[in-house]
Amino acid sequence: MRIAIIGQAPFGAAVYQRLRDDGHQIVGVFTPPEKEGARADALADAARADGIPLIQPRRWQRKGVVNEDVFQQYAATNPELNVMAFVTQIIPERVLDHPAHTTIQYHPSLLPRHRGRSAINHAILQGDADTGLTIFWVDQGLDTGPLLLQKTVPIGQDDTLNSIYRDHLFPIGVQAMSEAVALVAAGAPPRIVQDETLATYEPPWEGDIARIDWTLPAMEVHNFIRGSDRQPGAWTTFNGATVRLYGSTRADADPGSPGSVAALDDTGLTVRCGDGGAIRVDTAMPDGAKRGPVTEWESSAGILAGAQLE
Repeated sequence: MRIAIIGQAPFGAAVYQRLRDDGHQIVGVFTPPEKEGARADALADAARADGIPLIQPRRWQRKGVVNEDVFQQYAATNPELNVMAFVTQIIPERVLDHPAHTTIQYHPSLLPRHRGRSAINHAILQGDADTGLTIFWVDQGLDTGPLLLQKTVPIGQDDTLNSIYRDHLFPIGVQAMSEAVALVAAGAPPRIVQDETLATYEPPWEGDIARIDWTLPAMEVHNFIRGSDRQPGAWTTFNGATVRLYGSTRADADPGSPGSVAALDDTGLTVRCGDGGAIRVDTAMPDGAKRGPVTEWESSAGILAGAQLE
């Protein structure tokens, strides 16, 4: 099958290589422009190395009007199917509908639950027992198109956004995209309309949104920290200075006020929460410093047992 890949990053590169290994013809690769002086994009690099046409539009459209030059470059590759793998640009409907088999996309949740670009964060933040991935047919809505296939994975008690994606959603996603393209090539692939009564959408989990509320129950604080690990990083303050905390696990502690340090040693820091429980963290990143063992921050900030995080 003649395939155009629209995407970026290691995931896009892994999908590209898998589809080539499956015997499909990649007729064009479309990525955002790479920033001068920055590390080369993995998908773009793979296309360059293999001599595959690489097109890097800054915008596919402006104010709803398709960039005709970009569209003609895309159309000249004559794809039978668009495969979207880690897409952050807005792709015009004219492009989505152009190939005979239109466009499929990867999304890291079990749609229609957790639409939006921070789907993995919100599955953990909300304490879901499992999550998964969806390959779906793209329409002009936000993750609203018909479902082609899904895979479910469990969320472990201490899993983070990083571990779920690295250990499960990335490798299984590459395999699922291979299976999805095979279904399209075989004819009559599934197109299951999403149940809107089950749909949820959560806004991007980024910036300084992830301030820890120590008065919440320990399990909620634990989910909050690991759902923000590694980005955007759940944060708190001590003596007016901000620090982001990572590597949360559940812990026990003697009674004390929420946010107070119950214990600290060479392996971590235990902080009390609102229900009498506690969490333990092993990594910290103070403002202006690199992420490192929480003991380094304890020492530099003068943290002692009984200290109050704000």
